[in-house]
Amino acid sequence: MDALDILRDLTSRPRHAAAQLRVQLNPVSLNARPGGHDNSVAWLLWHSGREIDAQLASLTGDDQVWTAQGFAERFDLGAVGDTVGYGHSPEEARRVLVSDGDLLLAYLDATLDAFELYLEGVTASDLDDVIDAQWDPPVTRGARLVSILDDAIQHLAQAAYVLGMPLPRGD
Repeated sequence: MDALDILRDLTSRPRHAAAQLRVQLNPVSLNARPGGHDNSVAWLLWHSGREIDAQLASLTGDDQVWTAQGFAERFDLGAVGDTVGYGHSPEEARRVLVSDGDLLLAYLDATLDAFELYLEGVTASDLDDVIDAQWDPPVTRGARLVSILDDAIQHLAQAAYVLGMPLPRGD
């Protein structure tokens, strides 16, 4: 197994993790904020898709799936939807209200489809290309691809953890 095979396998992990959550995604569980935290399950799933989408688009030069496939209109989150969630204020995070779990999973799937398509054109030597020299050490294409998927997996794990909690009454 080479590095590209490992990346392809890693790309399947967020999709599988998200699919396992489908039966628990109802409007109450999606938008609950256990412990008063600003990031709901809907925010975590939305952010997972947005961060994949935005970072991948910067690598490919293509339009983001968010706009190209009409997800911006389908989510109807306004300007906050066009962000990716990094640095959201509590008020911005709380504006990410989504009651359709299938829509969240469809967006995540579409971004992972784009990621997989991108990997088809990447060679093993491309993984060593420095794409961001502002960091020490500089960020390579391979490191960026891993970090994109790692971020998504972490947020999906957070969503799974929250969905496993009993919701207090009134939350």
